[in-house]
Amino acid sequence: MLPLNTQLIGLKADSFRHPLDLEATKALKQIPGIDMMVRNVLGPLAEQVFYVENIASSVLVGEKQLPDLHQLLLSACKTLDIDPPQLYIRQHPAPNAYTFAMRGKQPFIVVHTSLIDMLEPEEIQAVIAHELGHLKCDHSVYLTPVNILILAAAAVPTVGTILAQAIQAQLLEWVRCAEFTCDRAALLATQNPKVVMSVLMKLAGGSPRIAPQLNLDAFIAQARAYDDISKTELGEMVKEARTAQLTHPVPVLRAREIDRWASSQEYQKLLQNHKIEYNNEVAPKGGWRNW
Repeated sequence: MLPLNTQLIGLKADSFRHPLDLEATKALKQIPGIDMMVRNVLGPLAEQVFYVENIASSVLVGEKQLPDLHQLLLSACKTLDIDPPQLYIRQHPAPNAYTFAMRGKQPFIVVHTSLIDMLEPEEIQAVIAHELGHLKCDHSVYLTPVNILILAAAAVPTVGTILAQAIQAQLLEWVRCAEFTCDRAALLATQNPKVVMSVLMKLAGGSPRIAPQLNLDAFIAQARAYDDISKTELGEMVKEARTAQLTHPVPVLRAREIDRWASSQEYQKLLQNHKIEYNNEVAPKGGWRNW
């Protein structure tokens, strides 16, 4: 059973933001006009397009529609101290989830059915919490143009490819760094690093048929071995070339980062400083883990 009504009191985005996210955001803010472009040009148009698309082709989760998923959303929102966005489930063969929000507007999260098919309930909550991390950290200013271009590439391959190639390397670098922050949000919501790393393992090589056979310990060892590639100059160059055009860090790198942060004093102090409550009672150190 998943823990209900848990909360990290007064949790602020900067208290768990990944240092690479902070650094990349500062660099991105130096690009003139990007904030205005998103909020005044791309934002309103994309918001209307996405809203119509979601209403027409997805299922809106609520108390009377997929209530178990609705409860996962509410629980994660309470833990991360954030107002619940809309949650849509969309039929799609590619495992994925994404979010969209503009200040003052109704944010939403979309989760693909193929991703849900691979995951256990606590893993689904980790995915939801990851997307909530984007909202908590107000990543929408820079995430919006990336999501628009990705969706355009899927809908109109030729035009989409041209648009995708136009994204500055700096923007892609920021997106990858932001993902590390949101993986931390997933950990804060579940308080179980193995749950977050299990999601990443299934994204790397999972399917409904083989997911129960995957070995998380072996994947964690694989993630730790990823560092060994950087011991040579050639290996580091190959790694950089491999990730330069990606919107997400590779799954093993994300798993390694969560593995490190979960065992850090920073993470433990964060839980202690914000104190976890459960039904108005202070939880034991580290919180409840009723899986």
